[in-house]
Amino acid sequence: MAGHSKWSQIKRKKAVNDKERGKTISKHIRAVQAAVREGGSGDPSANLPLKNALAAAKSDDVPQDNIDRAVERALGGAEGSTFDEVSYEGYGPSGVALLIEALTDNRNRTVAEVRHVFTKHGGNMSGSTAWQFESRGVIVVGDTSERAQELTIELGAVDLEVDEQLTVYTAPTELYTVLEGLQKGGLEAEVAQLTKVAQLETELSGSDAAKVVRLIEALEDLDDVQNVYTSANLRSVLV
Repeated sequence: MAGHSKWSQIKRKKAVNDKERGKTISKHIRAVQAAVREGGSGDPSANLPLKNALAAAKSDDVPQDNIDRAVERALGGAEGSTFDEVSYEGYGPSGVALLIEALTDNRNRTVAEVRHVFTKHGGNMSGSTAWQFESRGVIVVGDTSERAQELTIELGAVDLEVDEQLTVYTAPTELYTVLEGLQKGGLEAEVAQLTKVAQLETELSGSDAAKVVRLIEALEDLDDVQNVYTSANLRSVLV
């Protein structure tokens, strides 16, 4: 349970490379609007997809004004595209599994763009990979003390990772129950959202890991792509 946090390493890498903040905000706004329409409500307490989208947006410091306007537009049925949720599966260099989630108003365009990136970076979109990943809630707090660890276990965490921060993994349905328990215990979360975790990691050399990172970054640069999950252990290039 102890060791280098996979989540904190990934978040640190994204923060270092996040020079296109406008694109990041745009992706979150798209996700918020899709969640409002999916759940039929602008109230996160009655709309779990919206609650998850808001948590993800806040973890990337999306301004509240932008979020509020996105919710209002979705509720008002303002003119604009309706986005479909789609996912793509494939394998990257060294056979690592990849699972991509996207929101798109043009499925043909998006699949062509994703396939082009796979091909360009030595991967392919053949085969099924979704079965290799399981949904998890993830909460990151700054307090790594034994008291904090014991509290998360008491609240029902499935796993913990201790590094510079405490990363708590929960069952997807227990994310907000555990989060509320931590907050009542005086712990503030820096991240609280749903993610997908590979059931078995693929160990890579530094050069192979770098190739996978380039593929992931190219996929994340696509406007329609929301999340990219991989089975690769990328600590060698993310530290």
